[in-house]
Order: sequence, then structure tokens, then C-alpha cells
Amino acid sequence: MSNETVMTAEKANNDMEKARNSQYYRPNVDVVEQGDELLLLVDLPGVVPGEIDIDFKDNVLALTGRVESRQSEDTKYLLHEFGVGDFYRTFQISDDIDASRITAEFHDGVLTLHLPKVEAVKPRKINVQVS
Repeated sequence: MSNETVMTAEKANNDMEKARNSQYYRPNVDVVEQGDELLLLVDLPGVVPGEIDIDFKDNVLALTGRVESRQSEDTKYLLHEFGVGDFYRTFQISDDIDASRITAEFHDGVLTLHLPKVEAVKPRKINVQVS
């Protein structure tokens, strides 16, 4: 499978983030090729699964949602590194992925997206026939 199957997130995001008007966070993602599919492993600590939106349109997979604050507004932090707010990430997906079969699951703060390959690009074994 070529690198064009999932464009680098940085290029896709650079093209799309400019249109957003508010501050948002870009979750870290690992893309793994595993047999007949690609996996996108998206780190979303503190996210409630019901706050995740996944859309696929014109070969663009878009992830959006919100992380709510863990503390009250009057909390006096000694150190505050965890960002709270909207998150947004996009990926340009090639035709090598069967978009109708994309699935997602969420467990322990990690969103896993399964992007199955179309039959035409899956590796297959060709048997040699003896005559």
C-alpha cells in the first residue's frame, strides 16, 4: 500500500485548519497498516465518547469533539498542562480504503478507527499450478 492511502496528517491539517475560527487542539495519532486494514489510533484523554463526531465526505475523514474541564473555574493550579476545549483532526483518504466499511471504537481514552482496504489492493497469494 502506498503512502498516498492516508496523506500525512500535517498536510491535510494545514489545508483545513485555516478555515476554523476558534482555538482547537490537534490530538496525536498513530497510523498503522495491519493486514487488510489501516488503523488510526487517536489519543483523546478526557473525552466522553458521546462528544466525538466522525465524518467522511469527499475522501476526507474529519474528527471533531470537545473535552470538558476537569476542575471548577475557581481552581488554583500549581501547574496546568492539559488543554481543554474543542479538538479537530482531518485525514485525506485515498480510494484504496473502503469508506462504507470504516468503523470506530473508543477505549481508555484512545479512539481506534478501522479503515479496511478495498479488495483490489489487498495482498493475495497466487498458487502455482503444475501441469
